Amino acid sequence: MVEITATYDGNLRCTATHGPSGANLVTDAPVDNHGKGESFSPTDLLAASMLTCIMTIIAIRADSKSISVAGMTGRIEKIMAASPRRIGKLVIVITMPSRIGMEDRAWLIQEGCDCPICVSVSEQMELDITFQ
Repeated sequence: MVEITATYDGNLRCTATHGPSGANLVTDAPVDNHGKGESFSPTDLLAASMLTCIMTIIAIRADSKSISVAGMTGRIEKIMAASPRRIGKLVIVITMPSRIGMEDRAWLIQEGCDCPICVSVSEQMELDITFQ
């Protein structure tokens, strides 16, 4: 179990603290929802969590077979839905090193798409994941 605490700092800003490490992270409401947009919004964090979770699981699985994924990059686009206000779609592109063989690549993609965030999100949210 990991405990994360948060304080409301005013002006639609919160600071969250990661219990085990003490690391802090600040969120702001986005400009299109009455905020300043000076930091990640809570929905931005979900998007970033999805992207980095997929990449982390790929790296863990790759390490188990001594496959180097050094140089792997990713990008995610968050598209909001209006009613109710929610994340409607995430468009994810992960570029894996070309030196990885097709069989290993297919296995790593499957493993990455089974990351804890992917299997935890609502089925109402559309996912478009591309591996290059």
